[in-house]
Amino acid sequence: MAMEMLYAGRFLNLVREGRWEYCERVRRTSAAMVFTITDQREIVLVEEFRPAIGRQSICFPAGLIGDEEVEDPETAASRELMEETGFTAEEMTFLYDGPSSPGLTSEYLAFFLAVGLRRVSAGGGVQGEHITVHCVPFDQADDWLTRQRAVGKAVDPRIYAGLYEIGKYLGARIA
Repeated sequence: MAMEMLYAGRFLNLVREGRWEYCERVRRTSAAMVFTITDQREIVLVEEFRPAIGRQSICFPAGLIGDEEVEDPETAASRELMEETGFTAEEMTFLYDGPSSPGLTSEYLAFFLAVGLRRVSAGGGVQGEHITVHCVPFDQADDWLTRQRAVGKAVDPRIYAGLYEIGKYLGARIA
C-alpha cells in the first residue's frame, strides 16, 4: 500500500496509507520514559502545560531519543531525566519498549527504571519548557494523583505502569 503525504510539518508529518491516517516524527520515531524512585521512596514526576490537550499534564520524565543528535535510548533517558528533573541516576535499567499510540503515531516508547537518584540541579527543562518537578511519596501516589485530577490536571495513565514497575522493584529489595 502506498503512503501519501497529507501534510509535511517541521516536526510531524501527517500521512495516509489506504484508509489509515497517522502522524510520524520527521527526524525521530522513538522516545524514552523514565520511571523514577528515590532512596527516600519518592517518585519523581513532571508537570507541564500541553497545548494539544489545553491543560497541565503530569507524567514521568520523558522525551525524544536523538532529539539533537544520534544517541542510544539509555543516554536519552538519562539526558531527559537530568533536563526535566535535575536528577541523575546511579542505575538506569531498560524495561521494555512498544508503540506509544499505535492508532495515531509511528512513534515507539522505551521505558526505563532509574534508581540511586541524586539531585544535581533544579531541573525544569530546557529553553521553552516550563516544567514543575514533583517528588511524591510512593505510598501516597494514588491519593496525590487523584487530587491532581480533581483540580483539572491530566494524569498520564503510563504513570500507573511506572508505579507497578517501581512496586516490583521495591518488593524485590525487601524480599
